This record gives sequence, structure tokens and C-alpha cells, in this order.
Amino acid sequence: MNNTPSQDKSTPNPPRPAFKSSFGNTILVNPNQQKNPILKHVHNIPWEVSDAIKVDYVVGKTTGVTYLSLKYHRLYPTYIYDRMASVKNLFVTRILLVLVDVENYHDVIREINRVSVLNGFTLMLAWSQEEAGRYLETYKAYENKPPDMIRERVDEDYYAKMTDCLTSVRSVNKTDVLTLLSNFGSFKNIVNANTSQLAMCPGFGEQKVRQLSNAWTQPFLANKKQKR
Repeated sequence: MNNTPSQDKSTPNPPRPAFKSSFGNTILVNPNQQKNPILKHVHNIPWEVSDAIKVDYVVGKTTGVTYLSLKYHRLYPTYIYDRMASVKNLFVTRILLVLVDVENYHDVIREINRVSVLNGFTLMLAWSQEEAGRYLETYKAYENKPPDMIRERVDEDYYAKMTDCLTSVRSVNKTDVLTLLSNFGSFKNIVNANTSQLAMCPGFGEQKVRQLSNAWTQPFLANKKQKR
């Protein structure tokens, strides 16, 4: 596993290096990482070695990856602290990719996670070299993808929207939504219905009626506690 720290020959406050024109469709690899076995598992995205980068891998215009294997960390426990400090201001999104290749890793991961948070890094754990390589590919492949894949999807039809809205009230389920729409016809009529009218609906007991009524009358934000 090649994690040898690179020699820093830079002057104080050096300008950021300009990436090669091929940066747009490739993963840039620090020369110290070109023999890292995880690169054997990067098949779907091209990569190239670049001496113009300080992080281990550049997988986007604003995303840099620092790599660490726990075997290496046990031999050189101070390396990652210096490494993170040297690159923590270079990218908007800073990834610490850790290969878990030792046993009894819980305590060391807990400590690395603490340091990652303090330095503004996102910790990603890989349990094999193949998984680590796939993480590099995925970050690069999704560099310019919109967040639609992880954004909540709400159907456009009226019933789906009503279901999404009303089931956010505790104890109201999809069957209750259909019952409410069948009896009152619209969201406006449901909101304006009094407790007696709601109680006439099948499946609506005292508790469910109270919770639904409270949803329309209680403030969205809880009042702040008065200072003593």
C-alpha cells in the first residue's frame, strides 16, 4: 500500500496549480498514488497521473480525495493528521477515503472520524480495494449529476399529493386519506371540517381526530421558552 507522504517543496501560500485540459473526464492521481492497488479496480473512468495536485486524487473541480489504509496508519499514526492539515483548504468537498484492512478497527475509526469532522472532511470507509476504486469512479461519474436521484419524489396527480401531505400527520394512513377525500372532496373542506364531522368518518377515533385538527391549528414553530 503506497501512502508515502510527498515532499513539500512549495513556497508559502503558493498559487493553486492549473489542472490539465483532460481534467474534465479523468481522475487525476498524485504520483505517490500511481502504484496504489485500488487503481486496478478503476475500469469505467480514465485516470492519469498529475504532479500538479497536492491531494491523492482529484475527482471533480471542487472535490479532492485523501487516501489512507489502516495498515499504513498503524505504522505511521501521525501521517494523516499532517496530510489533512496540508490540503484542507484546497477543495470545497474534501473526502477522506479509508481502506479498512485491519482487525480491531473500531477505536481507530472513531478517532479518524473525529479528526475528519474537525478538519471538514467527509469520511468514506471501504472494506476492500475494489470498493475503494468504485468510490473514486462514482464520485467522478456523478460530478455533474443533479440531485434528482436522492431527492424525494412526489407524484404529480392530486391524490398522490394529498396522500403525501395528509400522511405526514401522525396516525393518518393512505386509507384515511381516501376516506377524507371521499367525504369532503377537497383539502380546503378537510381543513375547515370540525371535529364532529371528522369523527363521522370511518376509522377516525377521538385520538386521530384530535391529531388531525391540531395539525391545522397549532403553530408551525414551537414558542421559545420564556427567559427567567
